Amino acid sequence: QVQLVESGGGSVQVGGSLRLSCAASVDTSSLYCMGWFRQAPGKEHEGIATIDSDGDTAYPESMKGRFTISVDNAKNTLYLQMDSLEPGDTAIYYCAADPWVGVCRDWSGTAADFTYWGQGTQVTVS
Repeated sequence: QVQLVESGGGSVQVGGSLRLSCAASVDTSSLYCMGWFRQAPGKEHEGIATIDSDGDTAYPESMKGRFTISVDNAKNTLYLQMDSLEPGDTAIYYCAADPWVGVCRDWSGTAADFTYWGQGTQVTVS
């Protein structure tokens, strides 16, 4: 069973930065697709970024420029660097993973195809 544990959330002022981490219980090189999502109160999961086993990344147009996804396979950890944060970024942030690379290569921004999920970490921007 794959476990994902997010950390690094908290409260930050407008314009500030945070780096979220997601520690995996397995070798991340075996998780061929990993991603970050967020969910604000009353809203659906929103895709932020994905990264596949080749290191190729994908961002929806609305997320380009302020968010950067990366993975350190030596530490089995996924990261999300978030800059120039705005109040609209307030949400619970989740990492997700799937052993099939096709989830990344066919990604349309949705959360539906990811098998493994973390418990989430709260980010509040004010």
